[in-house]
Amino acid sequence: MIKTAFILFLLSISTLGFSQSRLSDEMKAQEEELNASSKQLNQFFRRFNGEESEKGKRYFEGDIKYRDNKLRSKFIPVLFDNQSGISPELAKEFIGDVLNNEVFLNLHVDGLVAEVSSDYSFGGRRTGMLMFMKIQEQGQGSEWVLDNISFGEFSKRFPGKDEEKPFIHPMSHELQFMNLKKAFKKGAPINYTPDNFKPDYLTLFLYELNRGNLEFQGVNGLKYHFFEIPGWYIEVANFNRSGMNSGWLISNLVKVNKEQKSALRAYIYGE
Repeated sequence: MIKTAFILFLLSISTLGFSQSRLSDEMKAQEEELNASSKQLNQFFRRFNGEESEKGKRYFEGDIKYRDNKLRSKFIPVLFDNQSGISPELAKEFIGDVLNNEVFLNLHVDGLVAEVSSDYSFGGRRTGMLMFMKIQEQGQGSEWVLDNISFGEFSKRFPGKDEEKPFIHPMSHELQFMNLKKAFKKGAPINYTPDNFKPDYLTLFLYELNRGNLEFQGVNGLKYHFFEIPGWYIEVANFNRSGMNSGWLISNLVKVNKEQKSALRAYIYGE
């Protein structure tokens, strides 16, 4: 009886030791995952710029490792989403350009756009909207402001012009523009706007918001577009998943010139 109890006691100690060892390994793995993840956008900036250690210790101007290229060459490759499909060759070229030209990221640049995916109630019906926001300097500080929106409900109300669009006769002024009534019945009003006319959806958004027809419900997604890096565009999104490759990561990378950046920005804005 005593012998049996002693054996059970030894087994319990062995099991306890195994459990503690396993728990320690799991905690170590979780700590490594936590350290590898860029949990905040500012931390993404610090790692991209080489302004903190692998364990999160901040480096400041004057520190020997502050913005050190060797540190950055370790950090930047792991700031890519490994499921994005970005080719290793393109990523390598981008990293080389960034390091050789000493390109750093920060929040207070004209080329940074936040894309906020949000839900609204419009006319009593829940619907989605994209809001594009940018940083604006204000007094001694700065603030986020609305730059544009993309909203399907507005787009429906402003279709493209007809291929054989009706027009207002050039001599209409001699008729005191009495033909306007007939013109508006004949074709959509957008047909009578200048060739370069673009609807101002942001003004419409503010108008409908003020009237109470639009009601904000909440944010359901967020990503950032960076246009300020010479010759490049990057998109950064947050990935909430297990493993080392999580947090704020580069989800898209495109090599573009100045003209292509303008076209890309218009495309992202839905213009």
